Amino acid sequence: MKALIAYGTRYGATTGTSEEIAKILREEGFDIKIVNLKEEKIKDISEYDLIIVGSSMGNCRYASEAEDFLKNFRKEFEGKKLALFVSTMITFFEREGKIDDVTKTRKISLEDRVAKYNLKPIALGFFGGVIDYNKMGFIARKGMEIFKPQLEKDGFKVAEGIYDLRNWDEIRNWAKELSRKAGQ
Repeated sequence: MKALIAYGTRYGATTGTSEEIAKILREEGFDIKIVNLKEEKIKDISEYDLIIVGSSMGNCRYASEAEDFLKNFRKEFEGKKLALFVSTMITFFEREGKIDDVTKTRKISLEDRVAKYNLKPIALGFFGGVIDYNKMGFIARKGMEIFKPQLEKDGFKVAEGIYDLRNWDEIRNWAKELSRKAGQ
């Protein structure tokens, strides 16, 4: 089965998550192509059986390239198996017990996109992302400074200004379940 992972990222979390999903799907027998939509434009998806669209979430917004991909190919998705995933601050909210924030973020990042483009995905992935203070502009960095003490209190380790909020086991399990749902 041929699959495409098309994604948009801000700080690289979605790249790493896409690569891990691809690794698992390859182990399950899929022929995978991964595309960073910022670097490569997709003109045709007809050769793919499974399309996976990933996006980072910043200020409750998709990466523009991933949003454009959903908008441009929404009709072509009708004959495909489709999955969506996002990289968010979800694990931070979960550790803080902020269930309302988790629910709101999931709705905005996944459920609203499904409704907006009338999609019928077989899987929705809701994963932690990366907070990379090195890649943020001055204003964003200052705005995010308030999270640093809480991130460290919640057990997230910093390495050179980067907090990785991903749960790799959750991502791998999602990819294995996706393989099963896609029928591979």
